[in-house]
Amino acid sequence: MAWKIVVDTACDFREIPNKADNVTYERVPFTLQIEGKDYVDTLDLGIDEMMRAMYASSEPARSACPSPEAFLSAYRGAENVIVLTLTGGLSGSYNSAVAAEKMLKEENENINIHIINTLSAGGQIDLLLLKINELIKEGLTFDEVVAKITEYQKNTKLIFTLEKVDNLVKNGRLSKLAAAVVGLLNMRMVGEASKEGTLHLLHKVRGEKKAVAAVVDEMIKAGYKGGRAVITHRNNENICKKIEEKLSEKFSNVEFIAVPTSGICSFYGEEGGMLLGYEI
Repeated sequence: MAWKIVVDTACDFREIPNKADNVTYERVPFTLQIEGKDYVDTLDLGIDEMMRAMYASSEPARSACPSPEAFLSAYRGAENVIVLTLTGGLSGSYNSAVAAEKMLKEENENINIHIINTLSAGGQIDLLLLKINELIKEGLTFDEVVAKITEYQKNTKLIFTLEKVDNLVKNGRLSKLAAAVVGLLNMRMVGEASKEGTLHLLHKVRGEKKAVAAVVDEMIKAGYKGGRAVITHRNNENICKKIEEKLSEKFSNVEFIAVPTSGICSFYGEEGGMLLGYEI
């Protein structure tokens, strides 16, 4: 049977590595709005240009989630559809995906569709995507895939670091004082996705070395024992390499995958930011 894996662009993979033959991959884009100009988070988005425009602007930049109609269009054309969205705690994307499901069922009530509110972003969504593809490759039924990915999600987490927070300040999500501390004192913010799907600050540390140490310590504390980790980054390959080296020193079975951030994850993670999803 034909499958579709549909994601919004909080998932950073532009294509699925080693994609199953019977899977079609559909990305439904966010739109980033900067001084009246729309930047649609498609494969050809000039993310560098978008980021320059965002930092050059004194006005708040905004993001708009995909419409139900955009999700509906992506759903069509397969008997089995699995959907991954950015956490509903930060975006309306999940609600749009659910509204589109109702519209799809009105067209064809026999289609199997399952929508996952990932309660996360970036690397953790990427982990779920890879696992869904692998489960489909195993030849499992739709219900079996849903059951196994539901259980797998419970055993994954997200940790992130931020080097710049200009956009969060402009959007009123962080105080100017906190931003000044990050900018002037070479501070990094280290946080995680909470169980409710919000971003929870864990540490403020000075310098990349301490940020890497904090990330690895928090991963181990949460239950990481080696295995797969997907790190998405905005122009920060250095921190990816350092985290991989630290993990490889402690575990012999690390599978580490680094991916550049999509437009929406670049928008909120900002320059130097990274979002790391890992198995526990």
